[in-house]
Amino acid sequence: MKKFFLVAVAIMTMTSSFASTENDKAGRFMEYLMNARNVEDYDMSFDTRRLAAKLDLTADQMEAVEVIQNQFNNAMTTAANSRGFQRHAQVREAITNDIQKMRLILNSKQFDSYMSLLMTTLRNRHL
Repeated sequence: MKKFFLVAVAIMTMTSSFASTENDKAGRFMEYLMNARNVEDYDMSFDTRRLAAKLDLTADQMEAVEVIQNQFNNAMTTAANSRGFQRHAQVREAITNDIQKMRLILNSKQFDSYMSLLMTTLRNRHL
């Protein structure tokens, strides 16, 4: 009887410690998600001259890309000030619009490089 009681106590202890660590992990993950979604993370402004050098843009392309990037940054800033599903929808819309406009301006090689840079940036900012 003593052995049975000790086994039961050990099982209950392990179960409760497992449950508490799972709750802690879930809480830390939600905290991480909330902190990763700061307004600063949505700032998509960057040096267009470096982008132009990386993509080997012409002067006309550079001017068009600068306008598109300003529009994209404004849309992302608007999304940053939204909440919940509206924020997610606005981010998706801003990214989709940016990609569509860039596809019209850039050739296929430039567009592939741009997509690589954009996706890396979004992944690094947890967007």
